Amino acid sequence: MDFFDLVTQVINLRSFSNMWYWIVLAILWSSLSHWTIGVPFHLVSRAKRGDAQAEADMMVLTRMNAERMLRYAESSSVPATAFATFLLTGLAITGWIYGVEFCQAIFLLLCPSMLVLALGVWTSQRLHEDGYSDVPKFLRQHRIMVQMLGVVFIFITAFWGMYQNVNVGPLGG
Repeated sequence: MDFFDLVTQVINLRSFSNMWYWIVLAILWSSLSHWTIGVPFHLVSRAKRGDAQAEADMMVLTRMNAERMLRYAESSSVPATAFATFLLTGLAITGWIYGVEFCQAIFLLLCPSMLVLALGVWTSQRLHEDGYSDVPKFLRQHRIMVQMLGVVFIFITAFWGMYQNVNVGPLGG
Protein backbone atom coordinates (compact mmCIF):
# COMPACT_ATOMS: atom_id res chain seq x y z
CA MET A 1 0.00 0.00 0.00
CA ASP A 2 1.49 3.32 -1.03
CA PHE A 3 1.08 6.68 0.67
CA PHE A 4 -1.71 7.89 -1.65
CA ASP A 5 -3.84 4.80 -0.92
CA LEU A 6 -3.34 5.32 2.80
CA VAL A 7 -4.35 8.99 2.59
CA THR A 8 -7.46 8.25 0.51
CA GLN A 9 -8.55 5.59 2.99
CA VAL A 10 -8.08 7.92 5.97
CA ILE A 11 -9.57 10.98 4.26
CA ASN A 12 -12.63 9.55 2.56
CA LEU A 13 -14.59 12.01 0.44
CA ARG A 14 -17.71 9.82 0.69
CA SER A 15 -19.03 12.10 3.37
CA PHE A 16 -22.44 10.65 4.18
CA SER A 17 -21.05 7.20 4.90
CA ASN A 18 -18.25 8.63 7.02
CA MET A 19 -18.66 8.73 10.79
CA TRP A 20 -16.60 11.91 11.03
CA TYR A 21 -19.14 13.87 8.98
CA TRP A 22 -21.92 13.02 11.41
CA ILE A 23 -19.71 13.92 14.39
CA VAL A 24 -18.96 17.30 12.76
CA LEU A 25 -22.68 17.82 12.12
CA ALA A 26 -23.52 17.11 15.78
CA ILE A 27 -20.74 19.39 17.06
CA LEU A 28 -21.78 22.15 14.64
CA TRP A 29 -25.41 22.21 15.78
CA SER A 30 -24.47 21.81 19.42
CA SER A 31 -22.15 24.81 19.17
CA LEU A 32 -24.60 26.93 17.17
CA SER A 33 -27.28 26.23 19.75
CA HIS A 34 -25.08 26.84 22.79
CA TRP A 35 -23.46 30.09 21.69
CA THR A 36 -26.30 32.58 21.25
CA ILE A 37 -24.73 35.63 19.59
CA GLY A 38 -21.41 34.73 21.19
CA VAL A 39 -22.92 34.36 24.67
CA PRO A 40 -22.78 30.88 26.19
CA PHE A 41 -26.32 29.88 27.06
CA HIS A 42 -25.37 28.66 30.52
CA LEU A 43 -24.80 32.33 31.41
CA VAL A 44 -28.40 33.10 30.42
CA SER A 45 -29.63 30.19 32.55
CA ARG A 46 -27.54 31.24 35.55
CA ALA A 47 -28.68 34.86 35.18
CA LYS A 48 -32.30 33.70 35.09
CA ARG A 49 -31.73 31.86 38.39
CA GLY A 50 -30.56 35.13 39.97
CA ASP A 51 -26.76 34.99 39.74
CA ALA A 52 -25.78 38.68 39.65
CA GLN A 53 -22.29 38.07 38.27
CA ALA A 54 -23.66 35.87 35.48
CA GLU A 55 -26.20 38.57 34.61
CA ALA A 56 -23.51 41.24 34.47
CA ASP A 57 -21.30 39.00 32.30
CA MET A 58 -24.25 38.19 30.04
CA MET A 59 -25.07 41.86 29.54
CA VAL A 60 -21.46 42.79 28.75
CA LEU A 61 -20.97 39.89 26.33
CA THR A 62 -24.31 40.50 24.64
CA ARG A 63 -23.72 44.21 24.11
CA MET A 64 -20.16 43.65 22.93
CA ASN A 65 -21.00 40.84 20.49
CA ALA A 66 -24.22 42.42 19.19
CA GLU A 67 -22.51 45.74 18.48
CA ARG A 68 -19.60 43.92 16.82
CA MET A 69 -21.98 41.95 14.60
CA LEU A 70 -23.88 45.10 13.66
CA ARG A 71 -20.67 46.95 12.81
CA TYR A 72 -19.54 44.09 10.58
CA ALA A 73 -22.98 43.89 8.98
CA GLU A 74 -22.96 47.62 8.24
CA SER A 75 -19.46 47.69 6.81
CA SER A 76 -19.29 44.46 4.84
CA SER A 77 -22.76 43.02 4.37
CA VAL A 78 -22.81 43.37 0.58
CA PRO A 79 -19.41 41.72 -0.11
CA ALA A 80 -20.00 39.05 2.55
CA THR A 81 -23.44 38.23 1.14
CA ALA A 82 -22.03 38.14 -2.40
CA PHE A 83 -19.21 35.81 -1.35
CA ALA A 84 -21.53 33.54 0.66
CA THR A 85 -23.97 33.36 -2.25
CA PHE A 86 -21.13 32.58 -4.68
CA LEU A 87 -19.75 29.88 -2.37
CA LEU A 88 -23.10 28.23 -1.67
CA THR A 89 -24.15 28.38 -5.33
CA GLY A 90 -20.84 26.84 -6.40
CA LEU A 91 -21.18 24.07 -3.83
CA ALA A 92 -24.81 23.40 -4.80
CA ILE A 93 -24.05 23.24 -8.52
CA THR A 94 -20.96 21.11 -8.04
CA GLY A 95 -22.78 18.90 -5.55
CA TRP A 96 -26.12 18.31 -7.21
CA ILE A 97 -25.57 19.04 -10.90
CA TYR A 98 -22.18 17.30 -11.13
CA GLY A 99 -22.88 14.78 -8.36
CA VAL A 100 -19.93 15.49 -6.05
CA GLU A 101 -21.04 14.15 -2.67
CA PHE A 102 -18.38 16.06 -0.74
CA CYS A 103 -19.77 19.38 -2.03
CA GLN A 104 -23.29 18.31 -1.07
CA ALA A 105 -22.08 17.55 2.44
CA ILE A 106 -20.25 20.86 2.82
CA PHE A 107 -23.30 22.71 1.47
CA LEU A 108 -25.52 20.99 4.05
CA LEU A 109 -23.16 22.25 6.76
CA LEU A 110 -22.57 25.79 5.47
CA CYS A 111 -26.04 26.79 4.28
CA PRO A 112 -27.72 26.49 7.69
CA SER A 113 -24.67 28.07 9.33
CA MET A 114 -25.14 31.11 7.10
CA LEU A 115 -28.82 31.22 8.06
CA VAL A 116 -27.87 31.13 11.76
CA LEU A 117 -25.38 33.94 11.15
CA ALA A 118 -28.10 36.03 9.49
CA LEU A 119 -30.42 35.22 12.39
CA GLY A 120 -27.71 36.43 14.77
CA VAL A 121 -27.45 39.75 12.94
CA TRP A 122 -31.24 40.11 13.03
CA THR A 123 -31.33 39.35 16.77
CA SER A 124 -28.48 41.80 17.37
CA GLN A 125 -30.41 44.47 15.52
CA ARG A 126 -33.52 43.76 17.62
CA LEU A 127 -31.45 43.95 20.82
CA HIS A 128 -29.90 47.25 19.75
CA GLU A 129 -33.28 48.78 18.85
CA ASP A 130 -34.73 47.59 22.18
CA GLY A 131 -31.87 49.19 24.11
CA TYR A 132 -30.74 45.86 25.61
CA SER A 133 -33.61 46.02 28.10
CA ASP A 134 -34.75 42.37 27.89
CA VAL A 135 -31.62 40.48 26.87
CA PRO A 136 -32.53 37.03 28.29
CA LYS A 137 -35.82 37.00 26.36
CA PHE A 138 -34.12 37.81 23.05
CA LEU A 139 -31.34 35.27 23.65
CA ARG A 140 -33.85 32.53 24.52
CA GLN A 141 -35.89 33.33 21.39
CA HIS A 142 -32.72 33.25 19.30
CA ARG A 143 -31.74 29.88 20.75
CA ILE A 144 -35.18 28.39 20.12
CA MET A 145 -35.11 29.56 16.50
CA VAL A 146 -31.61 28.09 16.05
CA GLN A 147 -32.77 24.80 17.54
CA MET A 148 -35.79 24.72 15.22
CA LEU A 149 -33.49 25.34 12.24
CA GLY A 150 -31.26 22.57 13.59
CA VAL A 151 -34.10 20.07 13.72
CA VAL A 152 -35.12 20.88 10.15
CA PHE A 153 -31.62 20.82 8.68
CA ILE A 154 -30.48 17.74 10.61
CA PHE A 155 -33.55 15.95 9.25
CA ILE A 156 -32.81 17.13 5.70
CA THR A 157 -29.15 16.13 6.02
CA ALA A 158 -29.96 12.73 7.52
CA PHE A 159 -32.61 12.06 4.88
CA TRP A 160 -30.28 13.02 2.04
CA GLY A 161 -27.38 11.09 3.59
CA MET A 162 -29.50 7.93 3.93
CA TYR A 163 -30.69 8.33 0.35
CA GLN A 164 -27.11 8.70 -0.86
CA ASN A 165 -25.92 5.69 1.14
CA VAL A 166 -28.76 3.41 0.05
CA ASN A 167 -29.16 4.39 -3.60
CA VAL A 168 -25.78 5.75 -4.65
CA GLY A 169 -23.29 4.65 -2.02
CA PRO A 170 -21.76 1.35 -1.03
CA LEU A 171 -25.13 -0.28 -0.27
CA GLY A 172 -26.82 0.54 -3.54
CA GLY A 173 -26.40 1.44 -7.22
